[in-house]
Amino acid sequence: MPELPEVEAARRAIEENCIGKKIVKAIIADDSKVIDGVSSDDFKASLEGKTILAANRKGKNMWIQLDSPPFPTFQFGMAGAIYIKGVAVTKYKRSAVKDDDEWPSKYSKVFLELDDGLELSFTDKRRFARVRLLENPVSGPPISELGPDALLEPMTADEFSKALSKKKIGIKALLLDQSFISGIGNWIADEVLYQARLHPMQSASSISKEHCATLLKCINEVIQKAVEVGADSSQYPTSWIFHSREKKPGKAFVDGKKIEFITAGGRTSAFVPDLQKNTGAESAKVAGKRQQSKVQKVEHNNSDGQDEEAEAGKSKVKQRGSNAERASAKKKSKESSSDSDENDSDEYLKKSSVKAKQNRSSKGKKDGDQKKKTRGTNTAAKRKLEESDDEDDDYNDASGSDDDYEQGNDHKLSSRTQSKGKKTTKPAAEPRQTRNKPSKKQK
Repeated sequence: MPELPEVEAARRAIEENCIGKKIVKAIIADDSKVIDGVSSDDFKASLEGKTILAANRKGKNMWIQLDSPPFPTFQFGMAGAIYIKGVAVTKYKRSAVKDDDEWPSKYSKVFLELDDGLELSFTDKRRFARVRLLENPVSGPPISELGPDALLEPMTADEFSKALSKKKIGIKALLLDQSFISGIGNWIADEVLYQARLHPMQSASSISKEHCATLLKCINEVIQKAVEVGADSSQYPTSWIFHSREKKPGKAFVDGKKIEFITAGGRTSAFVPDLQKNTGAESAKVAGKRQQSKVQKVEHNNSDGQDEEAEAGKSKVKQRGSNAERASAKKKSKESSSDSDENDSDEYLKKSSVKAKQNRSSKGKKDGDQKKKTRGTNTAAKRKLEESDDEDDDYNDASGSDDDYEQGNDHKLSSRTQSKGKKTTKPAAEPRQTRNKPSKKQK
């Protein structure tokens, strides 16, 4: 991306090859994003027939001074570049145009043909550049808003130190601020901070006076070297971090030391942690704030935990209250039910008692009837046996089998008599049938 050395190389290429020549033809792209504030036709009319007197630069901005205003100004953005066809040798590699290159490029925004046949083109592939026509570029934005040029208007050590002491932002962000110092971009900032051994995030106000002087010296040396070689990076010293800052994390090293990448000043920043320590007071303050933030976070979490415990306690108390209410209601219901059950139980007992008495009375009556019946049966049988015995005394010729039979009946009768009074009794034996013998009366 073009920074002060690249823009300065373009300026020098124009100054060396185009001064005193007349513009005979101009082609302006119909791109209102890049061509700012003027139509392509008006831009063309303002250039054709004019003679180039000088090429000027401040910071990353360049303008061509013509024999009459307005003057074309170029803010290079991220991919702006000047190409000159017909120049065999140039220190600015972007100025070289090969014979087989497309010309003018499809990305050309301003194309100029000079009276000696030399052709110049300003291109912008990414369309972040801005091209304007200004009556007096120095007196108006954006050039009027720029800080001192890092190459052309260098500050003294005291001025630089005093300016830094008033800035409480990271040094990398401050160097990228074009209103503070113009011309320094991302790669120059990384390079000078590496060589000055300063961390990109260190607060500018925390840098000591000695380190401020070292940093200013590194800025001057890096820019002067890059301009000296025409912004040809292949000629930059091998000890520069520049050669490794585009490599992938974990594979980037400089002088054997690992390069790490962070975001500083809104840009990806390469630095060497072993050499670039953030030792400023502001760093300690930031670390303190981080620690305080962690403590507050822990306290907040603990507070949340206590709140949760308190809420849980309240919930438990509330739950116990609800349980107590339910238990009380249950108890009352149980007591009510118990009273009802007792009443029912008393009624049931009364009924059961009456029924039991009735059952006992009925049972007693049945047992009495059964006993009476049994006694009556036994008495009748006894009487018949007595009568039979009287008759047997008159018959001496009775057989032994008959005696046995009578003895058996007597035994049965005796057993029945002994079981008298039991709930279940066998029916009384039929009285013995006598033989058809003539009675004593008949004799």
